[in-house]
Amino acid sequence: MLQLVIPKGSLEKSTLELFADADLSIHRGSSVDYKGSVKDPRIDSVRILRPQEIGKYVADGLFDLGITGRDWIEETASNVQSLGELHYSKNTARPVNIVLAVPEESPWEEVKDLPQGVRISTEYPELTRSYFQANGIEAELQLSYGATEAKAPEIVDAVVDITETGRALQAAGLKVIGTVLTSFTELIANPVSYADTEKRLAMEQIQTLLQGVLEARGKVMVKMNVSKQDLGSVIGILPSMKSPTVNELFGGEGYAIETVVLKEQINILIPELRGSGATDIVEIPISKIVH
Repeated sequence: MLQLVIPKGSLEKSTLELFADADLSIHRGSSVDYKGSVKDPRIDSVRILRPQEIGKYVADGLFDLGITGRDWIEETASNVQSLGELHYSKNTARPVNIVLAVPEESPWEEVKDLPQGVRISTEYPELTRSYFQANGIEAELQLSYGATEAKAPEIVDAVVDITETGRALQAAGLKVIGTVLTSFTELIANPVSYADTEKRLAMEQIQTLLQGVLEARGKVMVKMNVSKQDLGSVIGILPSMKSPTVNELFGGEGYAIETVVLKEQINILIPELRGSGATDIVEIPISKIVH
């Protein structure tokens, strides 16, 4: 039914892991194969291509569904339907930023300080052109094929580059003076395919599985028993995504409690629960959480 395209490169491994955890494992002949398949009736075929191309290919209808960054969707002016962001981080959403950076010793502190005719190196010429036009600056753009941060100040005056933490730019002696775009990884669809009722349902079901995996990452379920007299103290120390589930045990001699907590808290939480009167404590891994 659906033709799927996923990104090759830095997101390739984590994307393959995400689909595997969602019980949508992508099978390939080898680790360098650009084609794959999924044993699922909703997905007919899988291609693995550079994220720079994916937005345009999905917009053109070559694929129904794809994963790429908002930066490349905007750079290629791709008309796609976004089904939502995919936060690959375990507990928090960390985006990447397309930023304007200049040498640390330069007097420029914001984009409007740059002179007319400033020389810029970037892998994002369209985003950069629009950014400078919006700020009333005429810029001479030079397309970069990598190592963009290494080109200032000897080759260009400034760079527009992608960064997650800013450390690589700092190491190159650059300072950030503007943000062109904040970008997350997104699940995108071809608008015509999305308008098809059957395909749209399949897309939404796949999105549910992927988001369920991401929601579950870094979390575990904890179950325990507690007596009536200790119920209040146990509930009082129990963190949870929502209110914990509490059920009375057979015979009315106590309660069974279950809740979802962060995995990073569990080594502190279990001894505290035990000390507050909880018994029969069980920690259970979670593969998906679907709200």
